[in-house]
Amino acid sequence: MTKSIILATSLTLALSSGFNPAMGQNIPSSQKNLNGRRAHANIKKLLDFGPRPSGSLNLKNARAWIEAELRKAGCKVEKDHFTASTPIGKIKMVNLVGKIPGHQPEVIILAAHYETKRFTSLPFVGANDSASGVGLVLELGRNLTDRDNRFTYWLVFFDGEEAIKNWSPTDGLYGSRHMVKKLTSTGELSRIHALILLDMIGDAKLDIKKERNSTPWLNDLIWNSAKKLGYGKYFSNLQIEIIDDHYPFVKAGVSAINIIDFNYGPGHRYWHTTEDTIDKLHHSSLSVIGNVVLASLAQMESQ
Repeated sequence: MTKSIILATSLTLALSSGFNPAMGQNIPSSQKNLNGRRAHANIKKLLDFGPRPSGSLNLKNARAWIEAELRKAGCKVEKDHFTASTPIGKIKMVNLVGKIPGHQPEVIILAAHYETKRFTSLPFVGANDSASGVGLVLELGRNLTDRDNRFTYWLVFFDGEEAIKNWSPTDGLYGSRHMVKKLTSTGELSRIHALILLDMIGDAKLDIKKERNSTPWLNDLIWNSAKKLGYGKYFSNLQIEIIDDHYPFVKAGVSAINIIDFNYGPGHRYWHTTEDTIDKLHHSSLSVIGNVVLASLAQMESQ
């Protein structure tokens, strides 16, 4: 994951213990709209495909499963094929997009990356990074296809978020950089009302900090929604700065937010290791994030 820029003051704070939704306050009964257990089951299924680096057969098989789930939910599915120039040569990549119609052409994107960091020395399956975001976006999609939506929704699964070798402006964020370029060329970028990126959001000890590259009004919206739902303790006002798939959109003038818990295990030790496994996650965390996103979408649709 391209999490290379972190404020030094925030990094120290980020390594403190997070809250555990499974051990803390319950989800208010009036807000049990998001099926966290089913999102958790999505993660388990994705992990069955094993390590999923860009260009691999495992990722191709995982993509076919995600596409089938999107179609089952009633989404129109589009595959955006492109070839990325990487430090190890050209790699064929695919962004996957599930579209849910709305009354207006303006688009809200819910996004995650679905490939895993490329390792040759360890079997990295990426339960939190990136299966947690995929699992929740799929479940949010199931919820949204059952609603009468004002906005059009795109469920976007980015390929190539991870650096192939070492993060740089040209190594990493391949899928999101490609999509921004493509949408700009077709004139569709102006349709994007907002992008909500979900990355590393399944940790049983949930600890979300405000990401400084994110659009301020979206940070305010998400944090206010969390507070109203009684989830305020999981959303800290401490700040962290991260380059992720929302960043190319922000740079292109699109409102975008990265919801991320970059505090994973003691000393952040689970990140990009074989310890990033399903036992470190909990469905309650997925429910918290999912319900906050749904409440925020409802707020946007009512404005």
